[in-house]
Amino acid sequence: MGKEIRKAFVPRDKNHTLLAVDYSQIELRIVASIAEDKGMIEAFNNGMDIHTATASKVFGVSIEDVTKEQRYKAKSVNFGLIYGQGAFGLAQNLKISRTEAKDLIDAYFEQFSGVKKYMDDTINFCREKGFVKTIMGRKRFIPDINSNNQTVVGFAERNAINAPIQGSAADMIKLAMINIHRRLSTIDTKAKMILQVHDELLFDVPKEELDKIRSIIKHEMEVAMPLGVPVIAEAGNGENWLEAH
Repeated sequence: MGKEIRKAFVPRDKNHTLLAVDYSQIELRIVASIAEDKGMIEAFNNGMDIHTATASKVFGVSIEDVTKEQRYKAKSVNFGLIYGQGAFGLAQNLKISRTEAKDLIDAYFEQFSGVKKYMDDTINFCREKGFVKTIMGRKRFIPDINSNNQTVVGFAERNAINAPIQGSAADMIKLAMINIHRRLSTIDTKAKMILQVHDELLFDVPKEELDKIRSIIKHEMEVAMPLGVPVIAEAGNGENWLEAH
């Protein structure tokens, strides 16, 4: 259904194309940056696939020997931890035992100790201050972290871990949108920014301007909010949003 909806977004006429530009694994890049985790930073700086690099470290095999299943499990841990997922949630997601899930998380934290420290430090900070902050300093208040109800506390802790990551990603794309708007207003162009969804921006661009506009958009997105690892924006275009995406 999502694909069919994307098909419905089309350029204004046959002389225009839709340009979609989105951030590559931006939340994990933000994790690497704010957690200052050496393993993740090294992987991103070397242009490695982060999930393959994670699997290599967690399962103790060379990059070349990582299997599809190992990469899938590593990917689940990478994204699960962003949302504060524990052994129970990971076990359900991967359809494995809680013991195996716990061993997987333990092995992950052993290899990526910076991520574990970030999670612990963030929860402790939130307990003391009642809020967490994005990289840009925007606050998210989470008073429930000091609740007497452990279920409520668990939910609050997951929010505390996640909010600086997703919040920083949101800050980054908003800064990029402001800078892109300013940049496009200084040049003679009929290109228009028409949509933002999560970490993706969509533009209606005259076909003869495509190369120039794509270069501008990619640059402004990649420099909007510098991190401790490279920020990559990937672009595609087409006759509808599905093609462009």
